[in-house]
Amino acid sequence: MHPAVSIILFTVLSGAGFGLLALLGTGAAGWPTGWPALLAFALGYGLAGAGLVASTFHLGRPERSLRAFTQWRTSWLSREAVLAVACLVAFAPHAAASVFLDRPLPLLAAVAAALAVATVVSTAMIYAQMRTVPRWRHWTTPAVFLAAAAAGGTLLAGLRGPALALLALLALALLAHWRLGGGRLAATGTDLGTATGLGRLGRVRPLAPPHTGGNYVLREMVHVVGRRHARRLRALALVLAVAVPAALLAPGWGGAPLLGLAAAVHLAGMLAARWLFFAEAEHVAGLYYGRG
Repeated sequence: MHPAVSIILFTVLSGAGFGLLALLGTGAAGWPTGWPALLAFALGYGLAGAGLVASTFHLGRPERSLRAFTQWRTSWLSREAVLAVACLVAFAPHAAASVFLDRPLPLLAAVAAALAVATVVSTAMIYAQMRTVPRWRHWTTPAVFLAAAAAGGTLLAGLRGPALALLALLALALLAHWRLGGGRLAATGTDLGTATGLGRLGRVRPLAPPHTGGNYVLREMVHVVGRRHARRLRALALVLAVAVPAALLAPGWGGAPLLGLAAAVHLAGMLAARWLFFAEAEHVAGLYYGRG
C-alpha cells in the first residue's frame, strides 16, 4: 500500500507519546513532580498530539474529522479516536496535580495508563483486522505496535535497563512480522482465478489492464517500489530503531544527552520500519493489476 507520510508520522509519534504516558501513569518511571513532571507530560502530550494532528492530513475531508468519533461500535479507527481523547483528558488532572501540587493521583493515573495502552492496541487493530491485506491480519501487527510504543516510551523516560529489554523485544517482533507476513497473501490462495471465478477453467491472466489511466486503487492500494529494497530497509530499520539506541544505552556511556540521542535515533528507525510496514503490504486489489 502507499506509505502516506501523514500516517507514518501519526503511528510513530503517537505510539511513542502514548507509550511514555503509559509509563508515567503506572509509576514505572517513578512519580515525577514539579518541573520534571512538566517536561515529561509535555513530551508525552506533544508527541501524542502531533501524531493525532498528522493523521488528519490523510483524510479526504479533514473538516469532517469529528465524525470519526461516531462509529465506535463498529470501527477501530473510531475507537482509537475516542480512546485517545479519553486518555489525554484522564491524564490532565494527574499531570496538573503532579506539576503544581507535587501530589500525583495514582488511581486516576492507572486508569489513564490503561487508556493509553488501549489506544495503541486500537491503532494496531485498524490494520490487523483488514482481510484485504493478509500480511497485516496477524498477531505480529499488534505485537510490533505495542513493542514499539513500549520501547519508545522507556527511551523517552530514560529507563536504561527496561529500554534495553524492550528494544530486544521490538527486534524480535519486527523480525517475526517480516518473516511470517511475507507469504500470507499467497497462503490465502487468492488470485485472478478465484477473484473472477474462472480458475476452474485453467490459469487466468489479464489481456489488458483494468483501467487505462491512474485511479485511487493504484495510488493508495498498490505500491511496489519499497519491496525492491526491502532487505536494505529492514537492516536500516533494525540498526536505527534497535542497535544504535541499545549501544548508546550501554553501561559507562554518558547521561541525558546520549539518552536523548538514543530516543531520536530510535524514532528515526521506526519511521523507516513503519514506511516499510505500508510499502510491503500487498492489498488484494493489486492482483487485478498484476502487482499483488
